[in-house]
Amino acid sequence: MKFFQHFIMKIFKHTKDVFQLKDLEKIAPKEKGITAMSVKEVLQSLVDDGMVDCERIGTSNYYWAFPSKALHARKHKLEVLESQLSDGSQKHASLQKSIEKAKIGRCETEERTRLAKELSSLRDQREQLKAEVEKYKDCDPQVVEEIRQANKVAKEAANRWTGMYYNNADKL
Repeated sequence: MKFFQHFIMKIFKHTKDVFQLKDLEKIAPKEKGITAMSVKEVLQSLVDDGMVDCERIGTSNYYWAFPSKALHARKHKLEVLESQLSDGSQKHASLQKSIEKAKIGRCETEERTRLAKELSSLRDQREQLKAEVEKYKDCDPQVVEEIRQANKVAKEAANRWTGMYYNNADKL
């Protein structure tokens, strides 16, 4: 598709003219070897991408793409990208200043190092306790009660089915 788009764009740029679809369906196969059936599809994709302009006048659609439009589009995109770059640079500088401010209040002292180690050991201890609680989860009274209730329901269901079998066995 991109291959065909390139060739149709060449037609527009070389001729610098306005075309109808039927004109392009005649020209494209002769000059660029594009099948007439695919011209409409390729042209529509170019219009959707904003590379070719289309205007309906009366009952006909007219298509054109002048070289200056592509230049203006590139200039506009360049301006947008430069603006984004400028914004990103400002944000980067702002974040660097924030980091420097944060470093000023955080000088490495013995107390800070001790507190960081204590925090780390408390976090490790919390994880160990969580693992131990998880290990004894099967002995949790609530879990045990849920298992008993499930067993009770299963037993009642089994008795219903076996009772139905034995009650109907004399009819067989």
